Amino acid sequence: GRAPHGLPPQAPHGHAPHGQGPQGPGGPQGPGGPQGPFGSPHFPGGQPPYGGHGAAPAAPQPERKKGSGRVVGIAAVTALVTSLIVGPAAALGTAALFPDGLSGPVSSLTGEQGGTATEGEVGEVAETVLPSVVSIQTANGGGSGVVISSDGQILTNAHVVDAAQGGPLEVLFNDGTSAPAEILGSDPVSDIAIVQAEGASGLQPAVLGDSDQVGVGADVVAIGSPLGLSGTVTTGVVSALNRPVNTGATESGNGQTSTVINAIQTDAAINPGNSGGPLVNMAGEVIGINTAIAGLSQESGSVGLGFAIPINQAKPIAEQLVAEGSASYPAIEATITNSPDGGAAIVEVTEGGAADEAGLRADDVVVSVDGTQVTTPDQLIAQIRSHRPGDEITLGVRPGGTGQPREVTVTLGEQSSASVEQEAEED
Repeated sequence: GRAPHGLPPQAPHGHAPHGQGPQGPGGPQGPGGPQGPFGSPHFPGGQPPYGGHGAAPAAPQPERKKGSGRVVGIAAVTALVTSLIVGPAAALGTAALFPDGLSGPVSSLTGEQGGTATEGEVGEVAETVLPSVVSIQTANGGGSGVVISSDGQILTNAHVVDAAQGGPLEVLFNDGTSAPAEILGSDPVSDIAIVQAEGASGLQPAVLGDSDQVGVGADVVAIGSPLGLSGTVTTGVVSALNRPVNTGATESGNGQTSTVINAIQTDAAINPGNSGGPLVNMAGEVIGINTAIAGLSQESGSVGLGFAIPINQAKPIAEQLVAEGSASYPAIEATITNSPDGGAAIVEVTEGGAADEAGLRADDVVVSVDGTQVTTPDQLIAQIRSHRPGDEITLGVRPGGTGQPREVTVTLGEQSSASVEQEAEED
């Protein structure tokens, strides 16, 4: 469901209130549904179209919890975040098979990464990318995906495959053919999943670009199966970068995690069914995975605010899912909540964790990360998740929540969805 606007209680850093779960920047967030103005591609506007996951408002303030397992909600913003999953009745097929004859599987994850400046025409981009875009259909909804290996590995959103609820998955290719698929790995914290199309060969893997090269105002193209209309191409520009978007809490076992992404914002039309599909630059390189939209209501479609997971954040998660079936993410291992004076207030730190080792304590307030201002827990989480475990970051911290900020160097810890679930079970 959606989280109401207003101030939520405290959440563990790694845990965030109402979707900002235990983790602060690195961990799953606490209970609660999407709460900001943004919706997850599961369903835009925090609403799961046709039986998909419930949407969660994404706001610059929702939090998730992990660590201690205590969850506190954070203020929802003004829009309703919706997932981009479309109901089964509308889900149609989309991706295309490439000519056979390749000597062995080719993977986007191991290929050379593109870094081309914006160029090319929309028609050329569509012709290049459409063979690498698929429609993913389940009994409870549908979404999109990106072919990343010639033998059928497909990158999509975790909320798209989660809609299957253990049931069958079917991948529909651009040439009209289809194949059953199985989940290789799914990570609700990053909202990334990899599925394997059975018996596939000779597919055309997409070229992954460099999302760090993306600039505001750059032309982009979104491709997917909005409202079940496979192979749909829409265009727009990058309207903002590093936009903290909380697409809500996902419940898994006894644990709850919250998906907070440091998103690419675009005005390209994105609707339910676009989830998991690519956002590409004018060189035909994938720079993001479409994940959520902002909506005025649960029923609304695109209002010119779409959000994509930067490919540079999605790629390392995808590599882990392919290799191990699970993924880990960076965390400061503390519980956080909103601070009345702005920033992310620490509620408690995990003993021996990254925050504890750096000397952070309860009631300290984080106001910046590497010089970038932080005004909400979601912003802190998004900034941390844009890094990798083991990275060193510099936090601006007001000790005890008062006085002038001082710089604190933190070496990010490593946490996984499985570890968060285990902690929740032990609490």
